[in-house]
Amino acid sequence: RHRPPLRPSPTWPPPREWAGLRGGSDARTEVRPAAWPRGAWLSGFCGLPRAGCCGLVAAFEPITVGLAIGAASAITGYLSYNDIYCRFAECCREERPLNASALKLDLEEKLFGQHLATEVILKALTGFRNNKNPKKPLTLSLHGWAGTGKNFVSQIVAENLHPKGLKSNFVHLFVSTLHFPHEQKIKLYQDQLQKWIRGNVSACANSVFIFDEMDKLHPGIIDAIKPFLDYYEQVDGVSYRKAIFIFLSNAGGDLITKTALDFWRAGRKREDIQLKDLEPVLSVGVFNNKHSGLWHSGLIDKNLIDYFIPFLPLEYRHVKMCVRAEMRARGSAIDEDIVTRVAEEMTFFPKDEKIYSDKGCKTVQSRLDFH
Repeated sequence: RHRPPLRPSPTWPPPREWAGLRGGSDARTEVRPAAWPRGAWLSGFCGLPRAGCCGLVAAFEPITVGLAIGAASAITGYLSYNDIYCRFAECCREERPLNASALKLDLEEKLFGQHLATEVILKALTGFRNNKNPKKPLTLSLHGWAGTGKNFVSQIVAENLHPKGLKSNFVHLFVSTLHFPHEQKIKLYQDQLQKWIRGNVSACANSVFIFDEMDKLHPGIIDAIKPFLDYYEQVDGVSYRKAIFIFLSNAGGDLITKTALDFWRAGRKREDIQLKDLEPVLSVGVFNNKHSGLWHSGLIDKNLIDYFIPFLPLEYRHVKMCVRAEMRARGSAIDEDIVTRVAEEMTFFPKDEKIYSDKGCKTVQSRLDFH
């Protein structure tokens, strides 16, 4: 008889040292490094047969869930175990379609001044999720200065792919300075990263992996996942073709700003900037930038990154949009006087033209607290 998946032992997670790992290298064995992102523990602890387990995550106490499922089964008499279980716990549903209209609305209403990112991300995700047999995982590299919306977009993407967004057991966020701080431990980090991704993709083929602060990542670490991003049907018995990898980086921000400034000085609208104006420059610039995390990376050399997505520097009008959005999110009435005061408190560059906010919208929230 089916039973709910077992939970990790009370001693989990291990101590906050990198050497304190559990599990082996087998694809069915989960590894959770100290201080690493929340994630599915299924593959090492699941008590169900593979077909009924790998898409389920124990979000409740197993006894409670078991009793609830038993009661629901007795009442309904026809719902499958998985159907009922997924009403009580988060499930990885590979057949769950992407609501392209909802994603489009989120990007258009919540992301300001980023016509390229909106267009490319919408088309890339929609095309990828509509493809029943992708040849490789979708890999996106988002570039631009802080405060331009990269993290915000990754949050929107996560929420549209998995209902719990960044809190989902199937969405994994890595921060370079937190998870890979020591240059002398690169080999250890590479091994741990491979095990972490292998275990979680085994548990959910549609897993999403977000790497923040790529510009602070020690060169070479990210190449550990190169086999997972390549055109392989399987790697050691695991298929990664339905997973999504997103890199966030400040690297290339200077190149993006230069292009935007050239358009402005030529009297052309920022909306006239096309992906072809920036993507080739970005890929070469990041590849040759020792502080990009992708310096001389095989991911670029082998063309495994599907899109380099530029985030343009934000203008005064975009900052005001951010202030209004934050006021709405707080349930406050829009006060244009406050919107203007907050926007005018920001600093802008270049020194003479003062066109772009040097922090984007990053400090809008804290500045609004003063008004």
